[in-house]
Amino acid sequence: MKISASIYSDKKRPLKEVIEDLVQHQVDLLHVDCNDDLTVFDDIQQIRQWCDLPIDLHIITEDPEKYFDLLKTNPVEYITFQFEQLSKKLEIPSDVSGKKGLAVITPTSVDVFDAYADFDFILIMATIPGQSGGVFDAINFSKIRQFRKKYPNKSIHVDGGVNGEVSFILRNMGVSSSVSGSYLFNAPSIGHALMNLTKREIESQYQVADFMMPLEECPVVQVENISLQLILETIEKGNLGFCLITNQSDDLKGIVSSADIRKAMLRHLSDLTKIEAIDLMNDQPISIQDTATVVELLQKIKKCMFPIMYLPVLKNNGKAAGIVNFAYLIKGEL
Repeated sequence: MKISASIYSDKKRPLKEVIEDLVQHQVDLLHVDCNDDLTVFDDIQQIRQWCDLPIDLHIITEDPEKYFDLLKTNPVEYITFQFEQLSKKLEIPSDVSGKKGLAVITPTSVDVFDAYADFDFILIMATIPGQSGGVFDAINFSKIRQFRKKYPNKSIHVDGGVNGEVSFILRNMGVSSSVSGSYLFNAPSIGHALMNLTKREIESQYQVADFMMPLEECPVVQVENISLQLILETIEKGNLGFCLITNQSDDLKGIVSSADIRKAMLRHLSDLTKIEAIDLMNDQPISIQDTATVVELLQKIKKCMFPIMYLPVLKNNGKAAGIVNFAYLIKGEL
C-alpha cells in the first residue's frame, strides 16, 4: 500500500523543508489538498522543481471546470474531485492526464461511483474532509468491501484517521493508497511514522468483527442442501475462491476452497466420478473469534505450519460470523 503524505498537515515548517524531508524518507506520493484554492498550483509548480515524487491532488469545489486548464498545464499523477460538492455530473476533458478518482465522505454510498465507472479509483474519506487528526470511522471497512466486490479492478484510496493499526487492516483489505497527515507529522519523526504505517506487524485495538467479511456477504452452502454442483456454482458465483459450509442454524461445518477441490480431485484421480460433495469440505478449518484483536489474529496465523488464505470467524456462541480473506493483501501492495 502506498503512503500519500498530506503536505499541508505540517503547519510548523516551510513547504520546501517538508517536501525535502518526505523525499529523504522515500514517501510514495505527495497529497495536495485543494479546498477550492487555485493558488495550490503555485505550490505544485514549486514542488516540481524540488522533486519528482508523484502528486496526489484532491480538489473540493463546486466549479471543477475552472481547474481543467491548470491541470493541462500542470499535470499531476492523481486527480480526485469531491463528489458531494459537485452540482452536476463531472466531465473531465480527455486531455487532462493522470489517474482520475472520485472522493466520497463516510455517509455517501459507494454506489455514486456508478456514474464514474470510467475513473480509475475511489477515495473514501474516513473522517471529515479538511480536518486533520480525526478518528477513522470503522463503518468504512464495510464500504471498502462493498466497493471491492462491485469494482474488483478499481483501486481504493483512503484518507482520514489512518494510523499504524488502521494501515495494517487496510493493507489486508487490498487498499492501494492511504493518505496520512497529522499521524505522519506528529510522530517523533516521519521515518518513525512511516515504519508504523508500513510494517507487517502492528498492535491494534480493532476486533476482527470490525473488518471481516460478514456471513451475509459470504458465499455459503447449507449442509442440508449440499451437492457437488451447488458447491462449485457457489464458489464460481462468489468469485472469491471459497465457500463456507453451515447448517440452517449458522453453525460452521467447514469450508471448501479451490485448494480443497484440487486435493479431492487428486485423491480420486483414477475415477473423478466418485467425488462426493462431502469430499470437498475441510471440516476442521482453522478459525478465529470475532472478538479477537489484530494481534491475536497474527499470532494464530504464525502458529500455522501452512499458508492461510481464508480464516473463518466465529461468534462466542460458535455460530459462523464471517471470514477474513487474505487474498487482497498482495493486491494492495502493488
